[in-house]
Amino acid sequence: MRDKGVYAIAAATLAISSSAAFAKTIVVAPGDDAQTRLQEALISAAPGDVVELGAGRFKLTDGLSLDVPKVTVRGKGSGQTILDFTGQLGAGEGLLVTSDDVVLRDFAVENTKGDGIKSKGADRIVYYQIRVEWTGGPKETNGAYGIYPVESQDVLVDSVLVRGASDAGIYVGQSRNIVVRNSVALENVAGIEIENSYDADVHDNLATKNTGGILVFDLPNLLQMGGKNVRIFENVVVDNSTPNFAPKGNIVANVPTGTGVMVMANRNVHVFDNMLGQNGTTNVMVVGYRYPHQDPKYDPIARGVAIWGNQHDKAGWDPKFPGSQQIATALGGSLPPIFWDGAGGDEAKPVVADPVPALSLGLADLKASPESAQPVMLQNSTNLPQELPRIRLPESMEAAVR
Repeated sequence: MRDKGVYAIAAATLAISSSAAFAKTIVVAPGDDAQTRLQEALISAAPGDVVELGAGRFKLTDGLSLDVPKVTVRGKGSGQTILDFTGQLGAGEGLLVTSDDVVLRDFAVENTKGDGIKSKGADRIVYYQIRVEWTGGPKETNGAYGIYPVESQDVLVDSVLVRGASDAGIYVGQSRNIVVRNSVALENVAGIEIENSYDADVHDNLATKNTGGILVFDLPNLLQMGGKNVRIFENVVVDNSTPNFAPKGNIVANVPTGTGVMVMANRNVHVFDNMLGQNGTTNVMVVGYRYPHQDPKYDPIARGVAIWGNQHDKAGWDPKFPGSQQIATALGGSLPPIFWDGAGGDEAKPVVADPVPALSLGLADLKASPESAQPVMLQNSTNLPQELPRIRLPESMEAAVR
């Protein structure tokens, strides 16, 4: 008598091949009634299907949603297929994805009232060759996030461009196993932000003309805290000079104009082999969370931060946080390319191996104001921590972008 496991494997194989055999391509063209036709395609798609968006401008008046797993939404290119939300009546996102194994590629989203594309609880999500843009330039009334995956396992953001987000252009929050690569963040408040997430590689991106280029934050009162194990490497983070246009009350409204890389309250963050420069406040900033909170499980100190192998150009000539001008004056007119606020004292001191000046503000007490800083220069170190492992995504995700 044959093992029942043999029949189970055979049945599973047959189901997979049958699904592939019956997968279909649903073609949607721009034009009259595009809103209804596109949403109906997203609803009627079955696992394995492709929703193919034709070239042209889709004029949409409401947000779209996808909750079917294993669907690919594919356009003709981010300059050819444009989902135009200029006439959007509600304040929600342009596209919301809540299903697993979804691939979004080769189209653009413009002028959403809320976020550009949001995926929530969507594991193995792929964003590839997507453009999200607010075409009127940086404005407080722009949507908060461009690319916005949250609460997900396995996230790939590859070759996207986001411009004009009033919070973060490319944002990954409360997620795990993340790769953000080959992308451009331009004229956002935060160019790229990894928040309350575990295990992320951010590499080969350009972050320029944002308020802050690349942010790694951990915040209180969220389902997932203790952000850790983030590698920021081989990026170009230059000329982040756009005045902060975030709505008041947002945490990123406190990011100083001219920030290159900012690490706040995260742990095991390695910043290496990047090109950094022309950032008026500083190239790399490491700080604790200095705002009121009542979350007893939250650790507001940045720990295990290491900085090495980076190329630094001019920085620190026009710092924009409270008390910074006085500190710069005391130091001869500018801040050094790297500084640490001092939160947590020597036990939390970052390892700095770049051959440029680095400063501690001496603010070990999180309740101390920047005006009370007692700056001292940090000694460079060659005692680097063990490197964090490379993030590896499922092969199906890598295959989707080949």
